[in-house]
Amino acid sequence: MATLCRPAVAVPEHVITSADTLELARRLHADHPQLPLALRLIENTGVRTRHLIRPIEETLRHPGFTARNRVYAEEARRRVPPVVERALAHAELTAEDVDLIVYVSCTGFEMPSMTAWLINNLGFRPDTRQLPIAQLGCAAGGAAINRAHDFLTAYPDANVLIVCCEFCSLCYQPTDLEVGSLLSNGLFGDAVAAAVVRGGGGGHGVRLERNSSYLVPETESWISYAVRDTGFHFQLDKRVPTTMHMLAPALRALADRQRWVMSELDFHIVHAGGPRILDDLCALLDVDPHMYRHSRATLTSRGNIASCVVFDALDRVFAEGHLTEGARGVVAGFGPGITAELNLGTWQVPAIPAATTEQPAREASLAPAP
Repeated sequence: MATLCRPAVAVPEHVITSADTLELARRLHADHPQLPLALRLIENTGVRTRHLIRPIEETLRHPGFTARNRVYAEEARRRVPPVVERALAHAELTAEDVDLIVYVSCTGFEMPSMTAWLINNLGFRPDTRQLPIAQLGCAAGGAAINRAHDFLTAYPDANVLIVCCEFCSLCYQPTDLEVGSLLSNGLFGDAVAAAVVRGGGGGHGVRLERNSSYLVPETESWISYAVRDTGFHFQLDKRVPTTMHMLAPALRALADRQRWVMSELDFHIVHAGGPRILDDLCALLDVDPHMYRHSRATLTSRGNIASCVVFDALDRVFAEGHLTEGARGVVAGFGPGITAELNLGTWQVPAIPAATTEQPAREASLAPAP
């Protein structure tokens, strides 16, 4: 039995507000013929603040792909370890207990993967398996959970650590002036997240029950990177906001196989690429909009943090603390492909030792920032 434990999430210290973003767009692209459209789209994202690994003045400068990728590696080594340590503490495990590390990122490139650095520097065993996921974009958070679930189906007493490191600001391209690129400049934020999926029946969190993947045919060009001398250039088709009409049936079909009804679930951890995704899912699946409050809160306060979104939203579920044993829910990531990575699970509450009913104070101190 696999249990997705409470994630640890961290965002960088540099903050940019929606007002800052709109002012920058007006100043940097004053002569752009579609500036009014771009401004309206940015305002409609619902994003109020985002976090960046560099001050905005540095973010706007492009020193070249080599320099940016070096920044990625340096910042990952600085910011990932404390998040990993917190995630292990939430799962009440140590690095030596981990059998597989799934490392997710689409905003920087290294070979060997950061998994090798983590094993060499954070006390993981040399025989720890490595699974880097680099090209699933925002869907990769859900994919990492599903691949951990698959691994623990084969090795039920093992444990998996998932690490997501997304520095989207390093993909800013000042020469990209398409409306989709301008929109992305006001949508994406930076974050690091980690979570343990425990085997052996232990852990507090989502007991993973059934997962699936679905790719919408003939949509592979809708979300993509053009890889050029200056790095990764994000490309977004204007049809992307309509994709929930194609993916909602996949969510419903997965629930049907479990003999569940989507509108009757107790929690929804859904990747929020934008408010339209959540609005459409509410209508298409007949889900109460309140069920998406955690995804909306992530989008509002941190922007689209790519693969980290599902973990940030799940952390907010833990912080709220309202779920009881057996509550049913879904974890869903959406991204390039167009791909959906879906998992159904039930809430597992830790057994309270007979000697005490006190909750560890440590949990309260690790609640996410608003």
